Amino acid sequence: MIFAALVLITAAITSASLAPWVPARKKDLARICRLADMKPGEIFYDLGAGDGRVAFYVARYSAGTVIGIELSLLFYLTCLVKKLLSGAKNLNFKFKDVYNENLSDADAIFIFPASRRAFKEKLLEKLKRELKPGTRIITYVFPVEAWRAVKIDKPDKKDIAIYLYII
Repeated sequence: MIFAALVLITAAITSASLAPWVPARKKDLARICRLADMKPGEIFYDLGAGDGRVAFYVARYSAGTVIGIELSLLFYLTCLVKKLLSGAKNLNFKFKDVYNENLSDADAIFIFPASRRAFKEKLLEKLKRELKPGTRIITYVFPVEAWRAVKIDKPDKKDIAIYLYII
């Protein structure tokens, strides 16, 4: 009963946040990881980690530390269980609203903003205010119209565009 109430409350909070959960396609994970270009000692944030698929992939195929931020209790708990089963040592998840997380230590950030308006307003201001020069921002599907992409990864017409920005 308590767990069901927590799930319902989390769903209500999540629906009012940055975006509803829509997973990145598995076939795009390698392109996301390549654009992140993680080096040893760097920190990668997956904002709105969902089921953790991007965070797990980057943690597995890079030398950096990966932090998934998730507001949905159900997805957060799913990620914790998957992490325990995977044994990943360079991966952590936080049950937190991205707007309450200090991102100033980030070297790369992944965002799948399903709502352009939400991204352009609150989150874009936060990123501009907190991120250090050289931070790589990867967005999936939607560009940041106010910024100029350094790279647009779209190998062919059937592929989804992935955008790389550098602060």
